Amino acid sequence: MAINLADYQNQTREAVQAFWGNREMARQKQIEAGNVDAGERAGVTAGKNMDGFVALVIDLVKANGLDAATIYRDRALVTLPGYFRPTKLWDLLVINEGRLIAALEFKSQVGPSFGNNFNNRTEEAIGTAHCLWTAYREGAFGKHPRPFLGWLMLLEDAPESRKPVTDRSPHFPIFPEFAGASYQQRYKILCQRLMQEQLYSAASILTSPRTASADGAYAELDEMTGLKTFVTSFAGHIAAEAAR
Repeated sequence: MAINLADYQNQTREAVQAFWGNREMARQKQIEAGNVDAGERAGVTAGKNMDGFVALVIDLVKANGLDAATIYRDRALVTLPGYFRPTKLWDLLVINEGRLIAALEFKSQVGPSFGNNFNNRTEEAIGTAHCLWTAYREGAFGKHPRPFLGWLMLLEDAPESRKPVTDRSPHFPIFPEFAGASYQQRYKILCQRLMQEQLYSAASILTSPRTASADGAYAELDEMTGLKTFVTSFAGHIAAEAAR
């Protein structure tokens, strides 16, 4: 298994820097064009902000012996069958000799609205994985070893994502680990539990301030949900497939 973590840390910094730079360029272009979509949404509608992370994953596939695999990332070619719905679009698929090797999602969230977006991201992540694994159980992808499912989130490091959040549950108490937890902490818990419940092979949360457009700075919240665990887990899966 070929892993040089320093290389992937550097590549992640480049991906983070590109993320913030691409958002700002998209925002400026829409402002110059007089588009009403010139607020925070302008950076989202650009659509290519997470491409640096996609490139990192592609490099991992090639570095770990699976050069023959086909990597799909075009929107028209990243659809997989579901169980509770007909199909689901993924961000990246790895297919080798007709076998689904990996399916990955790359997500991001910036302020100022963290609350509604967190709930939407959570429901989407859980539902997507449950739908795929049920389809897998029912033979949608043939009788092959389980694919790797990956979920990576880049979250803005800002006062609103770090501050404690109050919840109301009038009938039954919430789990204590959520009491007063910030959105950063909630994403960490989400990623931990997505893996503990075997919904995803690896789920990672990285945080980064807007100033990272200059230097690509990012932070991890713990070892389990950090970059190293994601990278080594994915690389190991790819290497195992290459050895078949």
